[in-house]
Amino acid sequence: MAHSYTPGLTVTERTIVRRRRVLPLPGKLLVAQGDRVRSDQAVARAELPGKVYPVNLANQLSIAPDEIKDYLVKKEGDLVQKDEILAENKPLIKWFKTEIRSPVTGTIESLSTVTGQVLLREPPRILDLLAYVDGTVVETIPQQGAVVETGCSLVQGIFGIGGETRGEIAAAVQSPDEPLTAAHLKPDMKGKIVVGGSFLPAETMTRAKELGVAGLVVGGIHDKDLRALLGYDLGVAITGTEQVGFTLILTEGFGTIPMAAKTFKLLSAHAGRKASISGATQIRAGVIRPEIIIPQATSSANSAVMQSQREGIRLGDPVRIIRDPLFGRIGEVSALPPDLQKIPTESEVRVLEVTFADGSRAVIPRTNIEVIEGA
Repeated sequence: MAHSYTPGLTVTERTIVRRRRVLPLPGKLLVAQGDRVRSDQAVARAELPGKVYPVNLANQLSIAPDEIKDYLVKKEGDLVQKDEILAENKPLIKWFKTEIRSPVTGTIESLSTVTGQVLLREPPRILDLLAYVDGTVVETIPQQGAVVETGCSLVQGIFGIGGETRGEIAAAVQSPDEPLTAAHLKPDMKGKIVVGGSFLPAETMTRAKELGVAGLVVGGIHDKDLRALLGYDLGVAITGTEQVGFTLILTEGFGTIPMAAKTFKLLSAHAGRKASISGATQIRAGVIRPEIIIPQATSSANSAVMQSQREGIRLGDPVRIIRDPLFGRIGEVSALPPDLQKIPTESEVRVLEVTFADGSRAVIPRTNIEVIEGA
């Protein structure tokens, strides 16, 4: 029988990950293959062009465009400071003198005797591309970046917002079904990645922003609270660029859903350890998962075991339901019927049987589950 591959969330104590770090435009590589790097270390650097400001000298001096060179104090390529004189006239009576000052600090990039304009460009902005994870550079990409490999513990979430960040893991609750309340957040959690349980209330997010928490990892959240946090409804595009004050990762879904016991146990066991997290999520083609990466403290990447790609669903696999009405529930695959079965929509699809912790069972379309992968 052919396999039906179902992508899943990885929750594993030991694996190898490689993260490709690439600049958005050509730049300078700062590392070499084989170098050990820290998560906050720059592996490549680029200069983003500064903003351009046009100044119409001809109009302001009431002269012909082809005369502007006679009035310039600075020439093309010169550096200028904000409010420094760019051009001036030389009238017989000094009270009629006109001075044109630079609106910004930058460089005179070009001038035109056709339009009478001077273009000023602000200084370039330095963009440092960080390694994101502690690890080893296993490949360099000239003028673009590098690939960093690390042996680590890895937890993938089902949804997230916010960009890459790093910090110590702090376990704020005692069990995976305990909500993360504002009272759980303490001042010493500033800059840390706080692990909660089943739910994240709106007031807890407000408190997290006040304290400067780096990240929150919880089972679920109400969609209305997420909408209030962002100020808009999320579409189908990739997340990860939101600026909400912290990075948020949901491990289970929307609503009050206890964090999977395996996930909670792994994260709690690493309390006090440094981790790198990213909330970037894409659920369409080219799936991107939010993730928590905890580099191994004592073992090198070479000694870790690389996970192989799954070939299909197997009996006993832990799975999560990702469609209503059982959304978020976790169970084990107890049967894999080989024949197509008709579902309420009248479609004939492949299904599987899932047994839940309370002993109940349900027949679910295979496309409505997600395998929880792990070692």
